[in-house]
Amino acid sequence: MTDKNTILGHPRGLAILFLTEMWERFSYYGMRALLILYLTQHFLFSDERSTVLYGAYTALVFVMTIIGGVLADRYLGSRKAVTFGALLLVLGHSGMAFEGNGSSQIMSFNGSEYRLTLDGRGGDANQIVVSDIGTSRISFIDGARFMQVQDPTAVGLPGLIAVTDYTTRIETEPLYVNILYLSLALIITGVGFLKANISTMVGDLYGLGDTRRDSGFTIFYMGINLGSFLASIACGYLGIMYGWKYGFGLAGVGMLAGLAIFLRYQSWLEGRGEPPDPARLKDRAIGPVNIEWACYLTGLVIIAISMLLVMNAHLVEQGYVGLLGLIILAVLIGYAIWGCAGHERGKMFAALYFILAQIPFWALFEQAGSSLNLFTDRLVDRTMLGMTVPAPVFQSLNAAFIVIFAPILAWLWIALAKRRLNPSAPVKFAMGVFLAGLGFLSLVAGMQVSGEAGMTAVYFIFLIYWIHTIGELMVSPVGLSAVTKLAPARAVGMTMGAWFLYSGLSNYLAGLIAAGTGAETIGGQLTDTLAAKANYAEVYSSVGYIAMWIALVMLLISPLIRKLMHDAE
Repeated sequence: MTDKNTILGHPRGLAILFLTEMWERFSYYGMRALLILYLTQHFLFSDERSTVLYGAYTALVFVMTIIGGVLADRYLGSRKAVTFGALLLVLGHSGMAFEGNGSSQIMSFNGSEYRLTLDGRGGDANQIVVSDIGTSRISFIDGARFMQVQDPTAVGLPGLIAVTDYTTRIETEPLYVNILYLSLALIITGVGFLKANISTMVGDLYGLGDTRRDSGFTIFYMGINLGSFLASIACGYLGIMYGWKYGFGLAGVGMLAGLAIFLRYQSWLEGRGEPPDPARLKDRAIGPVNIEWACYLTGLVIIAISMLLVMNAHLVEQGYVGLLGLIILAVLIGYAIWGCAGHERGKMFAALYFILAQIPFWALFEQAGSSLNLFTDRLVDRTMLGMTVPAPVFQSLNAAFIVIFAPILAWLWIALAKRRLNPSAPVKFAMGVFLAGLGFLSLVAGMQVSGEAGMTAVYFIFLIYWIHTIGELMVSPVGLSAVTKLAPARAVGMTMGAWFLYSGLSNYLAGLIAAGTGAETIGGQLTDTLAAKANYAEVYSSVGYIAMWIALVMLLISPLIRKLMHDAE
């Protein structure tokens, strides 16, 4: 390879994949930063429904990558799969920008109806009641047993109303909810075609034994997190301060930029990611439809299935993702036994270990977009430098810490390797899971310091994101690199798809954990902060200790996994 075809010592194709993935992650994390708040505050879904829907969506985002990976391996090639996925993502994010009318919460009291809503946006919004004659702020006291009306005469209500004396219902416009579901389905399918295959192309840039591979994946991972950093601040701020459509719309613009860069500079890939048999794509599959278009039509089927599952998120909660995970695990084990031989078989089993070992880490880490986002919005003193920072903005901390610490850890691994002190990949994984648990225990400590009713200090949010980020750097880039090295070349797309499938399973488990932190709300805001805080502390303590015990088991079996890896360490 000539100097003309390299940038900073790496293939120039890495720059294109870096920028494409950066903008794709900008769109994904920009939308994710707002989604849980959008569901609870705009559509007024309950905490439980919102976290289950969020968990189902994020699970399906990764589950569908197995289909995108297989279609790319057998027919389309990575480049065409990424292009198709990016087009779907542009459509999906555009749909999210069409927010329409939100839901209304109606209170029935003494034969009359009143609307419960928020005055303002985000966690600083005040709960208010609206009648035919005026409005008044409301609050909830005595463990949320009573609603206190600040200005009773303005709305024609008593100053104190027992919760047993009124009922509430949510009125929702189905059109806008269905637009939400369709948009999420488009994003799920788009990521399914793009995510695994763009990572595969990064691996294709480097030959076997190329010492630049781990460094290349670390740089690529920095692109992911640069996009996340920019999105959490820009999209999160616009969405909370000015309107949901502006935050979601900016996310869509980011995805459009990623697609434009990929199409304009794909020649820099120098033929990588092309179909395994280009001529076969023109063969007929069903009637006049050739194989290539059959793959795209499969994408439309996935959109329909994804929309149905998102609309019925409880089906995902009831175990369908877990069942799919078991089926895929059986397929991969069967492939390792009958499709591989010798050292190749051992390496495939090692790849399966890394695919499964990521689950406990991501189940905790992915609380960032759901329960931790709601916790930050409702129970954290977010005042910094004289201003209240919107909760979604704090999700940028993970990306910022990655950009800062990824180069440091990349240098550290190289320095330790020269001294034969570099921890093995299985040991790094165990350390990552341990840190996931430690992060939540540190946040619980912060809750305890603030007292039973006090708001948690904001620096504990900084602390948990920092601890989790270091853990992520022990898991994600190491795992991506390991899977591409361990999987046979003929099955790397399928195996990478399995990696993201089990990331999806992790998100499904994350949704179940988040649902356990749910609390009663009015207009998306808490009615009993004491009970909510105590519940958060109980759930976060439990998952923190469980993660640490899992990490210990992983550490004990790490020598066996390293032996299975053979020369791919």
